[in-house]
Amino acid sequence: MSSVITSCEHPEPLRDDDVLNCHNDGQGRRKPGRAGSSSSSPLIYSILDVPPWYLCILMGIQHFLTALGGLVAVPLILAKDLCLQHDPLTQSYLISTIFFVSGLCTLLQVFLGVRLPILQGGTFAFVAPSLAMLSLPAWKCPEWTFNASLVNTSSPEFTEEWQKRIRELQGAIMVASCVQMLVGFSGLIGFLMRFIGPLTIAPTISLVALPLFDSAGNNAGIHWGIAAMTIFLIVLFSQYLKNVAVPVPVYGGKKKCHMSKFYLFQVFPVLLALCISWLLCFVLTVTNALPTAPTAYGHLARTDTKGNVLSQAPWFRFPYPGQWGLPTISLAGVFGIIAGVISSMVESVGDYYACARLVGAPPPPRHAVNRGIGIEGLGCLLAGAWGTGNGTTSYSENVGALGITRVGSRMVMVAAGCLLLLMGVFGKIGAAFATIPTPVIGGMFLVMFGVITAVGISNLQYVDMNSSRNLFIFGFSIYCGLAIPSWVNNNSEKLQTGILQLDQVIQVLLTTGMFVGGFLGFLLDNTIPGSLEERGLLVWNQIQEESEETTKALEVYRLPCGIGTKSCTSTCTQYLPFWPRLEAGKGERGMNLLACLFQDPSGEPPKGATETKL
Repeated sequence: MSSVITSCEHPEPLRDDDVLNCHNDGQGRRKPGRAGSSSSSPLIYSILDVPPWYLCILMGIQHFLTALGGLVAVPLILAKDLCLQHDPLTQSYLISTIFFVSGLCTLLQVFLGVRLPILQGGTFAFVAPSLAMLSLPAWKCPEWTFNASLVNTSSPEFTEEWQKRIRELQGAIMVASCVQMLVGFSGLIGFLMRFIGPLTIAPTISLVALPLFDSAGNNAGIHWGIAAMTIFLIVLFSQYLKNVAVPVPVYGGKKKCHMSKFYLFQVFPVLLALCISWLLCFVLTVTNALPTAPTAYGHLARTDTKGNVLSQAPWFRFPYPGQWGLPTISLAGVFGIIAGVISSMVESVGDYYACARLVGAPPPPRHAVNRGIGIEGLGCLLAGAWGTGNGTTSYSENVGALGITRVGSRMVMVAAGCLLLLMGVFGKIGAAFATIPTPVIGGMFLVMFGVITAVGISNLQYVDMNSSRNLFIFGFSIYCGLAIPSWVNNNSEKLQTGILQLDQVIQVLLTTGMFVGGFLGFLLDNTIPGSLEERGLLVWNQIQEESEETTKALEVYRLPCGIGTKSCTSTCTQYLPFWPRLEAGKGERGMNLLACLFQDPSGEPPKGATETKL
C-alpha cells in the first residue's frame, strides 16, 4: 500500500486532484516508446525506465515499509517456539538477519532471476511446518524458558537451547531449498503447473494463516484494549482514509515551493498504527496505568519490559553464514519445509504474472519463470545459511503496491534491496522493532492473517463456484486442513510406527494444515471429472500461452550485461530450461568471450580484440 511521494525537476501540470506526477526526460528519465501498462491507469515509469535517483530511493523506502509487517512478523511468531520469548535482544538479531538476507535475495531476483521488480522476504508458508517441527517432543522448549525470572539470556545453557533449534531449522531449509532450485532450473515447475490449479492453491494459501489464529489471539489477549485499538487504526487508515490526501510542502519544478497532496494513510497504514499504539503504551507505562507486576493482566503491554534492548543492541552488526553454528538436519524437518516450498513456488508463479501485468511487461516466458523459481530456491539456501529461521519468497503485498504507485521500474526494487541490506547491518533498527509491545503485535497479526486467508480464497475467482464439484473440493480440503492437524496434535501417540524418523515425518506433515489441505485439493481436483473451464485451468492456460518470445519479452526478461544475446551465447545453452531463447542464423550461436566481458554500449567488442568462440 503505497503512493508516489516526491516532486520532480520537470513535473507535468498537476492533475485534477493536484497530486504531483513525475515524468522526466534525459538522464534518469522516462524514454519514449516504452510499452504501456495493461492495467487500467497509465504507468509513470515502466519496467525498463530509469527514474531519477531520489525517486528510486523514496520509492524503495515505500516498498520496504510495505513489506515491513511481514518481515518483522516471521521472527516474532517463531520466537516462542525457539524459546526466545523472553530474549528480545536475540529477536532483534533475527530481525536484522532477515532484513539483510531479504535485500540480498531481492537483488539476485531482479538481476538474475525473473527480472521483474518483485521484493523477496520471509515467507509464512514456512512458518506452519517450522512450528510443527518445533512442536515435536524432542524440540519442545523446557518449562523454565517460559518463566522470565528463570531465564538468563547470557548463560551458555540458554544460548544452546535456542541455537540448537534454529540450527535444525537451518538444515531443513537448506536441504528443501535444493529441491526448489532443482524444480526451477530443470523447468519442472512448468510441468507441475499443468496439474496445480486454483482449487489446489486456494486451500493451500488460506491454510497458511488460518492455523495461526491461536498465536495471534494469545498475543492480542495480553491486553485486548491495546490490540483492538491497533486493529481499529490499521482498518481506519487502510480502508476508510486511504483516499484522503494530506497537503505537504514540496520544493521543485516551476512552482519551486508549493503544496502538493500526499496519500499518507494509503502509504503507511501499518506503520502509523504501530507508532500510535506504541506511543499510547508508552504513556500508559509512564503513568503506571498498566500493571507493574509480571503476572498481572496487561503487564506485557508496558514498553519498559523490553526497554533495555535498544541500549544493549550494537549500532552495527554484520550477519554472516553460520552465525548460530553448524546446521543440523532431520528427515521430519526437511519433509515439512518441502511442503512449504511447494506452496511458496505456486504463489510466486502467480505473483510473476500479476507483477508483469502491473508494470507494463509481457507475461513472463517459461525460461524467466524457471529462473525466478530457481533463484528463489537459492535465496532460501542463503536464508538457511545465514540463519533467519525462515526462507524467502516473492511478496504479494509489494506486487499490489506497484499498481498503486504506478512506478514499475526495476531500478526502484534495486534501491529497495540495497535499503534492506543497510537495515540488516544497522543493529538498532532490528532492536527497535523487537521492543514493540506484545498486544500491538497481536493486533497486527490478526489483520495480516485475515488478509492472507482472503488472498488464498480469491484464487477461486477463476473457477466455477456454482459447480457442486468445486464447492465440495474446496470445502472438504479446508475443513480437513483444520481438523486433521488438530487431532494429530492431541493424539500423536496413536500414530507410532516404531520407527522414530518415520513417526516424526508423519507428525510434521499431518500437523501442517496447508500440506493436508493442499494435498487433498490437488488429489481431488485431478481425479474428480471436470472440464478445464470448470476447474479454472482454461484461464491459466491462456495466460501462459501469451508468454511468447516476442521482441518485448526478450528485452525485459533477458539476462544483464548481454548474457544470452547472439554475441554472448553458446550452442549448449539452448538446452538449458532457464536460458533466454533467441532465434539466430547459422554461425551466430557462439560465445564471444571478449564481447561478454568487455562489451561496450554499442554491443561491439573492443577494436583489435581477438575473438574466442566457445
